[in-house]
Amino acid sequence: MTALDLRDVRARYGARVVADHVSVSVEPGGWLAVIGPNGAGKSSLLKAVVGVVDHDGDILLDGVSLSSLTHRQRARAVAYAPQTPQLPDRLTVTDYALLGRTPHLSPLARERRQDLAVVSTVLDRLDLGDLANRALQTLSGGERQRAVLARVLAQESGLLLLDEPTTGLDIGHAQALLDLVDRLRREEGATVVTTLHDLTLSAQYASQLLLLDNGKVVAQGTPAEVLTRGNIERHYSATVEILHTTHGDIVVAPARPQPH
Repeated sequence: MTALDLRDVRARYGARVVADHVSVSVEPGGWLAVIGPNGAGKSSLLKAVVGVVDHDGDILLDGVSLSSLTHRQRARAVAYAPQTPQLPDRLTVTDYALLGRTPHLSPLARERRQDLAVVSTVLDRLDLGDLANRALQTLSGGERQRAVLARVLAQESGLLLLDEPTTGLDIGHAQALLDLVDRLRREEGATVVTTLHDLTLSAQYASQLLLLDNGKVVAQGTPAEVLTRGNIERHYSATVEILHTTHGDIVVAPARPQPH
């Protein structure tokens, strides 16, 4: 059984379709990276899975249509980190991570000892334990991104949707964050779907790529199948070379056009 199955999904804002006839399946514990140029419909597709953007077609999680779930059931099943999350400055790291426990609480209920234990464990795994009582406004960019991930992981959902999780991070912090997501995916068995602008990072972390352009699927498959020079030049209007590291990992390198 696939963990996530999109069947002919059309994400739309009213009558305006932003992702059209998208079909893709992700195996349990897999990592799908949705890539494409600006405005391709990547973020909107993730929002359709979350349920904050209208869609046609079927979205199934472990064989169950997400449309059949209540809002609370859906929130328990799918954890989502938007590209520009709202980070209330005065909240501490612990308080912010506890927001991930909201789907597990009854209305107006306060967090339980179990919820505090879950958050404490998550913060330790993300090396945020020493920052637990720090206000979000005092954190560095990398620390804030880890705090966002802490809220997502505290939700204890089987499907993690991360919209551009490395935005604003330097290469070292970006690698550290994606390494952490990959380790948690392998250890916990969670299924990961990300949008990523960095094609090299997409190739090196995701097992499966979905390339969108103008809201339509133009390629999908392994990184080697999708990240061809022709695909990138055609859909990104970019001049590139496809290189490989000494370990065989794909590198998409910009290549400056040579003057005639």
